[in-house]
Amino acid sequence: QEQLKESGPGLVNTSQTLSLTCTISGAPITTSNYGWSWIRQSPGKELEWMGVIAYDGNTYYSPSFVSRISITRDTSKNQFSLHLSDVTPEDTAVYYCARDVRANYYSTYTARDFKSRSPGTQVTVSS
Repeated sequence: QEQLKESGPGLVNTSQTLSLTCTISGAPITTSNYGWSWIRQSPGKELEWMGVIAYDGNTYYSPSFVSRISITRDTSKNQFSLHLSDVTPEDTAVYYCARDVRANYYSTYTARDFKSRSPGTQVTVSS
């Protein structure tokens, strides 16, 4: 089974761009029908899906983030990255990457839809 590990800064200033990278081991990022998502959880809030990059490179973003999110990948390194622009303290959360097993990425979801979730990294947006 694949393993995922995110990396990136734990502190970002307001209005800057938050960038995190997820490294996948045990499965090629191009594995057919696989999707790789970024999700986050803020204190006291539900798990929140942000967006996904599919095995073919297509991206799908949550309407909540579409105006300021970008997910890219580097197939040579088996990595995908999150870029979230114009952050505010509301973006303070634990960020995870995971394999998204939904057939429709815009459908409702639960934590069980995100397999092989990474350990998570706390990102704090400083005002």
